[in-house]
Amino acid sequence: MKKIVMACANYWTSPFQVGSHHFARAFACQGWKVAFISDPISPAHLLKQTPGLKSRFEIYCKGGIREENIWTYLSGSLLSPYNHPLLRSEWLHKNWQIFSFPSLTSKLKHQGFDKPDLLYFDSPTHAFLMKTLSPKYSIYRLADYNKAFQQTAVAKKHLEEKLMREVDCVIYTAKGLETYVKSAQPKRMEFVPNGVDFSHFAHSREVPLEYQNLKGPIAVYVGAIREWFDTDLLMSAARALPNMNFVLIGPNERKKLQHLPNLHLLGVRSWKEIPAYLQHATVGLIPFDVKGHPELIHRVNPLKLYEYMASGIPVVSTKWDELEHLKSPAHLASSKEEFIHILKDLKSTGDYKSFAEKHDWKERSRQIISLFS
Repeated sequence: MKKIVMACANYWTSPFQVGSHHFARAFACQGWKVAFISDPISPAHLLKQTPGLKSRFEIYCKGGIREENIWTYLSGSLLSPYNHPLLRSEWLHKNWQIFSFPSLTSKLKHQGFDKPDLLYFDSPTHAFLMKTLSPKYSIYRLADYNKAFQQTAVAKKHLEEKLMREVDCVIYTAKGLETYVKSAQPKRMEFVPNGVDFSHFAHSREVPLEYQNLKGPIAVYVGAIREWFDTDLLMSAARALPNMNFVLIGPNERKKLQHLPNLHLLGVRSWKEIPAYLQHATVGLIPFDVKGHPELIHRVNPLKLYEYMASGIPVVSTKWDELEHLKSPAHLASSKEEFIHILKDLKSTGDYKSFAEKHDWKERSRQIISLFS
């Protein structure tokens, strides 16, 4: 049985199931033994009451949890790197593991992962594993332009660039990331875009309770509501289309969202629940603030686009470079007026499921395996 160690930013049971979660499942389905290691927790997390802390603490206290061929774990450390004056130093970003207990390397060796066939990173936090493990092949997966995120410390940016030079291959999810990857001078680089767990989103589900009393079409957004979310665009659309229900699913960090009778903020839902909310919606939304955050958005290959389409619904999005390269059946708007006009006159005409099915994570995992087989 081949083995892969995946060092990732997100914890295994997070409601945000990103590419690395899906790769882990895809590798496990193909008979690989998977160690999924996520970023550490520390006493500072207790002070801030970080979302998902209870789940992360449970994983740590249990010494990891097992799910078929997947073992997942995260370290507990006295200090962990973060973009805070006391925690943002280069030294801590490289050496936080010396404050952790038990040793992550020892833990991996005990689980039989000291010589993995593949060492996979989507976060530079665990860069030290390049030296403490003996992988046959190593990959860094770049899914976002991390430099554009407000919470990314300068030391983390430097560590990412160093790691991209050290691994055997850097895979990147968006054409807009190519120039940045090249600037790090990696040994090898390959374009492997995002994908979708097609069967999870295509399998028929019952109508969610929250939808049963809604009258009229439903426009749904699933994801974090953060600085890149165009609140003004969403509010304008909700006011202009009072007969359309706007349903937002995910943590809301924006204060500008006002109360409107057709605006429904449902909060976080688990990954298992999401397909029902998509399948019984009329349209999926991607209202990103391209003008306000061009460095970030033009380098995004959005997971939600594939998930919306696998659920069989059309997509209305703001227009940016990566979506134009993708040539999907999504409806792209260059302005607020066009976004609203498309929603108002929307007709479901595309073969959305066929498009999504071509981008299944199983095929993406085979692309990665082909890099070193």
